[in-house]
Amino acid sequence: MGEILKNSSAFCLILTGMSGAGKTVALKNLEDFGFNCIDNLPVGLLDKFIELFMQSNQGERIALGIDSRNIQELDQLEEHLLFWEEEAQIRFRIVFLDARDEVLIQRFKETRRAHPLAKGGRIEAGIALERKKLAFLREKADILIDTSKLLTRDLRQQLFSIFMEDKAYKNLQVSLVSFGFKYGIPEDLDLLFDVRFLPNPFYDSELRSHTGLEKGIQDFVMQDGKAEIFLQKLNDMLRFLIPLYIAEGKNQLVIGIACTGGKHRSVTICEKLYQSIKDLENIGLSLDHRDINK
Repeated sequence: MGEILKNSSAFCLILTGMSGAGKTVALKNLEDFGFNCIDNLPVGLLDKFIELFMQSNQGERIALGIDSRNIQELDQLEEHLLFWEEEAQIRFRIVFLDARDEVLIQRFKETRRAHPLAKGGRIEAGIALERKKLAFLREKADILIDTSKLLTRDLRQQLFSIFMEDKAYKNLQVSLVSFGFKYGIPEDLDLLFDVRFLPNPFYDSELRSHTGLEKGIQDFVMQDGKAEIFLQKLNDMLRFLIPLYIAEGKNQLVIGIACTGGKHRSVTICEKLYQSIKDLENIGLSLDHRDINK
């Protein structure tokens, strides 16, 4: 088998990760991008499948979905991957999709699905067991994507950037969150900036019902120049910090921008900040206006 594979130009992507983290959605997107996708292939058939595929599909790309449904065979997977690297010289990458435990639990509850490893018990127990079984794949992953804050379209865009635009990806998802202090502070923030020092459209009856997504509100917030100075300093700081976070191995950075109600000032600054750092390489970037409709 080794000689056959050494002469192949095919590329294999292993898509794995936690149940509920978005693997099914990711496979569908990869199929749209031209990958030949196979989900839940038994580990014992991997070598034979790869051999047959690479004999007949030179230059093609395949994506194999492997997860805890193969739990009895996962221990063998490490041996297969070692052989691929050292003997068969197969070109492959591992993408691991993850999410915070509380997010995974909520997703299972919303869809009323049973966790594959819960065995009729609590979802939390299934997640804990799955993390243990998949730990070696997470450690070995070339690309780690945390989907806790990602919408379906955000995940698709990240995959498109990596595999279609061939952009470098260093496993850092930056989430910008605007919110109002009156509705509570999100628990997952890494950095928090209070912008209540800026002009407040709330006190203008004609502007009160509008939001920071609109130019009129943005112009009002930015009117005295202080917001521009603040944004420039924040932009400089993030451009300094983000490469350091990447080097340290951080995979998610949640930045909160807060005002009183989360509708005008924080939304404006979040929108402006998104535009100022969207050109940064090696990150995924998402935007969430939590309280804009309250």
